[in-house]
Amino acid sequence: MGFVWSLVGILAGALIALQGPINAQLARGLGMPVAAAAASFVAGSVVLIFITLVLSQVQGTAIAWRVPPLWMFVVGGCLGAIFVTCALVLTPKLGAAATMAFIVAGQLLAGLLLDRLGYFDLAVREITLGRMTGAVLLLAGALLIRLY
Repeated sequence: MGFVWSLVGILAGALIALQGPINAQLARGLGMPVAAAAASFVAGSVVLIFITLVLSQVQGTAIAWRVPPLWMFVVGGCLGAIFVTCALVLTPKLGAAATMAFIVAGQLLAGLLLDRLGYFDLAVREITLGRMTGAVLLLAGALLIRLY
């Protein structure tokens, strides 16, 4: 199953790579990057609400909207909005490959820190030499993609 989940991760990364240039074109068409990010979030929200409603009917489960603290809704939405806006602003300036390389490098560095600290109920994982080497290589790859 690990192989399948790895492929799903690769697919998700490919979709993010597509989202940047599409949203950048949308920003040019709308005349404002934040408007494109908002439009992207509205479209994505409509799709996710539909999927949530369908799955809740199929699974026969109720959605516990009041269980998580409010800050999780707010912060999660704000982080997503910042990410999408940064991606669509950076893509025309750096190119799709360099933008995605830096985004993935940033995700990996933050992920290593979150794993180490065990925040948000994550299992604590040490920052080993292998993990750090992987992060350095990924960051070096991002720089090579951007500079050469």
